[in-house]
Amino acid sequence: MNHTQSGSGLPDRLGADSPSVSRRHFLQATLAVAAASTLPGVAAAQAYPAKPIRLICPWPAGGATDAVMRAIAESAGKALGGSMLVENKAGASGMLGPNELVKAAPDGYTLSQLTIGVARLPHMQKMQFDPLKDFTYIACLTGYTFGIVVRSDSPIKSIKDLVEYAKANPEKFTYGTPGAGTTPHLAVEEFAAKAGIKLSHIPYKGAAEGVQAVLGGHVMSHSDSTGWAPQVDAGNLRLLATYGSKRAKRYPNVPTLNELGFETISDSPFGIGAPKGMDPALTKRLHDAFRKTLDDPAVLATFDKYDQSVIYMNTADYTKFIADQYVKEKAVIERLGLGVKA
Repeated sequence: MNHTQSGSGLPDRLGADSPSVSRRHFLQATLAVAAASTLPGVAAAQAYPAKPIRLICPWPAGGATDAVMRAIAESAGKALGGSMLVENKAGASGMLGPNELVKAAPDGYTLSQLTIGVARLPHMQKMQFDPLKDFTYIACLTGYTFGIVVRSDSPIKSIKDLVEYAKANPEKFTYGTPGAGTTPHLAVEEFAAKAGIKLSHIPYKGAAEGVQAVLGGHVMSHSDSTGWAPQVDAGNLRLLATYGSKRAKRYPNVPTLNELGFETISDSPFGIGAPKGMDPALTKRLHDAFRKTLDDPAVLATFDKYDQSVIYMNTADYTKFIADQYVKEKAVIERLGLGVKA
């Protein structure tokens, strides 16, 4: 025998030109090429997030939305195994965040809060985005409780007093909001139309600025989400009414505009958006992380602090909701005469 054999009866070393070796080498080479061609995508997916994720809060620091967004960001960052940093970009009625998404890459590193304003403001003014084409709607998470407050020493002690004052003094009753076209603005305009009164609107950049304005006597009232709550609880502001379909759990003795006979209901869900063109696998990963925040006691405690309830919609439902809302908002804007002037 010219070569040694193993106990199996097979040669210990096959010839280099053996068909078995050729096939094996070919398969190994093919698999190596295939792996190499998919490696960048796999590596990118596995590495995400490889750097901090930027979550834009389009309202000032110190307000209710800022506090809620920071709680959500901390929880979602942990769920993703990375970090999520809140960046405040206040102004333009909450639209500076959505505007950033139009310019950003769909890589999961730039996200923003999206309010109902993205479906409303395009009917009121020229915008940098088309809400039906320019965003990836990841998930809807919660919604605001809105109300109108006055200083505790104001002679206006009820909505009835407000209506009587405004009828006697047209356009003299001033109210602040976090911006033109926001829900707190349109809810008051709707109420005023039903009450047959004319008020004077003063827009601010957010809740913190607006609350300071009413405390300082620069405006007679402020219409907003519950960033005013600490001042109401401290006895510095008086809450006249809320705008939801039901009384706020935290303020059961305060009536809604609806029950006072003004047929004004404004529940305003909000969620998280990303640039258009997001990879579906990345969208799902982000969705799952944000969905998980709704089970986080720290996030739920922050919701409770600002009288926000869980309003969850997955990616598909949230996308459909915005499309449907876009049509509804157009009708409201036209009814109030606030549409884009030709």
